[in-house]
Amino acid sequence: MPALSVLIPIRNAGGTLDQALGSVAAQTFRDWEAILVDDGSTDDTPAMLRAWQRREPHRFRILRNERSLGIVASLNRALEEARTPLIARMDADDCCLPRRFERQLERFGAGDVSAVGCRVRYFPDGDVRQGALHYEEWLNSLITAEEHERDLFVECPMAHPTFMLPRELLLDLGGYQDRGWPEDYDLLLRLWEAGGRMAKVPEALLLWRESPDRTSRTHPNYAPDTFFRCKAHYLRRTHLAGDRPAAIFGAGPVGKAMARALRGEGAHVSAFVDVDPRKVGRFLSGIPILDQHAGERLCGQAFGLAAVGQPGAREQLRGLLTDAGWVECVDFRCVA
Repeated sequence: MPALSVLIPIRNAGGTLDQALGSVAAQTFRDWEAILVDDGSTDDTPAMLRAWQRREPHRFRILRNERSLGIVASLNRALEEARTPLIARMDADDCCLPRRFERQLERFGAGDVSAVGCRVRYFPDGDVRQGALHYEEWLNSLITAEEHERDLFVECPMAHPTFMLPRELLLDLGGYQDRGWPEDYDLLLRLWEAGGRMAKVPEALLLWRESPDRTSRTHPNYAPDTFFRCKAHYLRRTHLAGDRPAAIFGAGPVGKAMARALRGEGAHVSAFVDVDPRKVGRFLSGIPILDQHAGERLCGQAFGLAAVGQPGAREQLRGLLTDAGWVECVDFRCVA
């Protein structure tokens, strides 16, 4: 019985599969099995998987969906087949550095978190756009459990192919779920809602492939509005439970999108707060726009959502609210 099961969903990955599986086979930690779910591939993926199974017959286990069922169904099928107490994730177009499993297991051994990831580096350099570099910088800045908790509603705080968590916990959370938004972000929010904590190894141990045709660039579940709906769903279940209203700091495109998503979940938005004098005093979809000072006085009356997307604006607003006596994660959260 191995100690770690690596879940790898695969769909037409012939061009990258050897590199990805080779990086798993080269791990310094050796006590693992890899469950490879071929999600109805139509290229040379099936033949490549058979070749890898011949090389590593006791490590690589192959399952096949005769037709494509998608990443959620493939991951849940792999999870059902896993025989070990710990689960790790990997994608068929990425690369692990040799000590990835070893270092994540060491961090997991501290016993203070429920899930462990690692820093990442996008590759190949020529395909990495500026937006991805900004996301990489932010993602890699979150190391401790406290940092992940603080920025949980900004964006998904951990790269999916770096996840490592207990199998029983993943099953208790309901496995992977398709709710029309990113399945990895949904899983982390459910883990947090259940009281779980997450952290990263402070090393870039996964090379995360960037390409224009990757699923997160093309599938409707990863469109920008789906992230707002996902955030709104879990905000409504937690910070905005009952009749607690939201005050949205930022009446620009991000704030408007957040308000729409919240109203879709049945949450009440009591006010927008903005520094633009041209907006203050007006109404947006029937909601008043207050100035900064009036907004700061809402502490204790509404839960604040800092919804500003300009570079540096999040930190500035976070500082202003903290100086005004708002406690982050108790009275307000950054959501952009």
